[in-house]
Amino acid sequence: MLNTIIFIGRSGCGKGTQAALLKNLISRFDEEGRQILYIESGEHFRRFIRGENHSSLISKQIYAKDERQPDFLACWLWGSVLINELSDNMHLMFDGSPRSINEAKLMTSALNFYKREKPTVIHINVSRKWSETHLLARGRSDDVNLAKIDKRLDWFEQDVVPAIEYFKDNPYYRFFEVNGEQSIEAVHAEIIAAHDYSS
Repeated sequence: MLNTIIFIGRSGCGKGTQAALLKNLISRFDEEGRQILYIESGEHFRRFIRGENHSSLISKQIYAKDERQPDFLACWLWGSVLINELSDNMHLMFDGSPRSINEAKLMTSALNFYKREKPTVIHINVSRKWSETHLLARGRSDDVNLAKIDKRLDWFEQDVVPAIEYFKDNPYYRFFEVNGEQSIEAVHAEIIAAHDYSS
């Protein structure tokens, strides 16, 4: 079966790390050698704001003010990747989307359109304090101070938590919550225990 996986959780919870580990596992066990389309929203936004067109410049201003990018732009970014790159024989993995309940609903319509069966949502659950500590330690340009970090964590509480609840209550999805406040290896093991990704 083709895997469709959505990683969701607070900034700094380790979504990218766990996604990379799971990608390797799926590739190792896929006897057909099927590709994985990996869509990491943050990287797509960082690339987009480096552009010079009108939309990129507006988005760059939003980024500079530490405000959340609009849903339509997020959906356009990952939607464009799906339209241009997804084939009927690819695994699919999202990292960092959706960031709101409206985006979650649009993602559901996209996955239905592509007839993706049993999408899996993996919520890597960490506390706000854990997230703050790990973001500061990461030292990325958008993690330079606690004020900037707290703004993103406020968005999580306000916008992303309703999307998580939407996934949890929607029978179309398989929803798994894992404890992110463990070692990388322990989190990975918990993800594997939740579902057999080698099939």
